[in-house]
Amino acid sequence: MYGQAPGIVEGEERLPWRGRAGQTLRRWLQMDEATFYASFYCASVTRCYPGRAPSGRGDRTPTPREQDLCRFWRDWELELLRPELIVAVGGLAIKGLLGRGDMTACIGQVFELEGVPVIPLPHPSGASSWPYVPANRERLDTALQLVHDALAG
Repeated sequence: MYGQAPGIVEGEERLPWRGRAGQTLRRWLQMDEATFYASFYCASVTRCYPGRAPSGRGDRTPTPREQDLCRFWRDWELELLRPELIVAVGGLAIKGLLGRGDMTACIGQVFELEGVPVIPLPHPSGASSWPYVPANRERLDTALQLVHDALAG
């Protein structure tokens, strides 16, 4: 599970995907906490909470420099873990792994990164309206089914 960055709750609890976005993500995946954490190793584009966005809506997007500083850790995690599946959550994670900037075109498809399937999902944050746009719901449902199929296989 590859996301943008830890949130404030994750920093306090020292466990990834603990805040509201994590609750939404687990609901989408129809997984309780134990199943989620047993199924996924969680990593992110950056390792530290970036702070609130200047607008006050959501968290600040890590700068390109912050992303570059943490890329080393992602590369080592992929080398050491050799995952069988990567779920890229949100536009920043999708762009960081796949180099693709159009999240909408990616959701509902499977990509490959060095032989590993990558399934993009939108970010489940309340700051993102993407999952709640009716035209995007079918893409999200397809992506979630792809994740379930990959985990079952």
